[in-house]
Amino acid sequence: MDTLFIVLNIILLLLLCFGLYTMQKKGVSFSKRVFSALGIGIVFGLGLQFIYGSGSEVLSGSIDWFNIVGSGYVKFLQMIVMPLVFISIIAAFTRLTLKSNIGKISALIIGILIGTTAVAAAVGIGTTLVFDLEAIEIEQGEAETVRGEQMEQRAGDLASKTFPQQMLDFIPSNVFLDFTGARSTSTIAVVIFAAFIGIAYLGVRRKNPEQAESFSKIVDTFYTIIMRVVTLILRLTPYGVLALMTRVTATSDYGAIAKLGQFVAASYVALAIVFGIHLILLAVAGLNPLTYVRKAIPVLSFAFTSRTSAGALPLNIKTQTKEFGVSDGIANFAGSFGLSIGQNGCAGVYPAMLAVMIAPTVGINPLDPSFLFMLIVIVAISSFGVAGVGGGATFAAILVLSAMDLPIALAGLLISVEPLIDMGRTAVNVSGSMTAGVLTSKVTNDLDTSVFNSKASTDMELDV
Repeated sequence: MDTLFIVLNIILLLLLCFGLYTMQKKGVSFSKRVFSALGIGIVFGLGLQFIYGSGSEVLSGSIDWFNIVGSGYVKFLQMIVMPLVFISIIAAFTRLTLKSNIGKISALIIGILIGTTAVAAAVGIGTTLVFDLEAIEIEQGEAETVRGEQMEQRAGDLASKTFPQQMLDFIPSNVFLDFTGARSTSTIAVVIFAAFIGIAYLGVRRKNPEQAESFSKIVDTFYTIIMRVVTLILRLTPYGVLALMTRVTATSDYGAIAKLGQFVAASYVALAIVFGIHLILLAVAGLNPLTYVRKAIPVLSFAFTSRTSAGALPLNIKTQTKEFGVSDGIANFAGSFGLSIGQNGCAGVYPAMLAVMIAPTVGINPLDPSFLFMLIVIVAISSFGVAGVGGGATFAAILVLSAMDLPIALAGLLISVEPLIDMGRTAVNVSGSMTAGVLTSKVTNDLDTSVFNSKASTDMELDV
């Protein structure tokens, strides 16, 4: 009987996917289809949990099949991340889109990412104090205890490395290993390697123009093919969002969410404020924040449902270049750096909130100015090297709590609401990297404002 219900649920998902396909054939815009998939996934997931119960075998079996669509889509995106980063940065040099400003561009992007992360930490601190959150008030069950022990063990592994040693991890010693994404800093390592090749190309072009021209044509050919692959994968976004959102709402522990509702609410208030700061920065730069929101909705929706900044990178870069008028070079630098540096949600808001919540348990006054100042500084510094995949927030929390001499195990108390909060954090991470790209382009007079102010073009690009 269970098998029959699982098959029925699979058929229902396929019918919903067919409905989204029909919307595409009727010319419904890409962003509307993504938003529709998000809403349908929420309703479908809630319905499944209501009918079968969160712990039923029917639900777990159904979700296992749904993951072929949802997790499969994320894997396709992750598959293309390293090739996209590598070839796009080299293409930025061969097309001279970065010219001689690579140092200035890199400094601006990193500066904006780190600066907004420091601001995000301050927002997280303020929100925690306003909501009067303390870790001691949270009940600790078996799952929380196990999670805390895991975090302590991981902290022990990290403690063996000094900050300079952690910085060395950015430098690739085996680029083929980094192309597999084996390390948390693999993306930055590939960026550095691609930048070296780009700089070498500029040197060859001065001495051997013919060889440089041949290399440039090869790069353009590969770039065109990779971008075509990206377009093919991004066409699957509505279906991936539908399956991912269904899984999230069908498997969430709403009892635990209700118990920790105040922390969840505080987290989303803080994340909303940080997103608002992104919009204020764009407005100060003379750009319409509402235009940004309208065009960013598809990528932010995917980031929200998938909980992976790395998986969102292709859509992130496509949005920056096709919707906001950012050049390929700056878009790829901003997107790539944003995966491991200055993630506003995971590395800014979250660890700052945890530190303020945990501080009273060891007799530290969270209102002490010196404590708050050191916390913001440490959060900003620790935001280097945070992986853009699942677990990045935990990694950032461990670094910050260790540096502040706070008990790490208490961070495990929030395991039951981690997935729900991580959705918002990931969306804010991606928004931060896109904001860095747009602002850097604006500062360097590289932004095509006619593209930024135009109507969305992604619909046409993805439906070709």
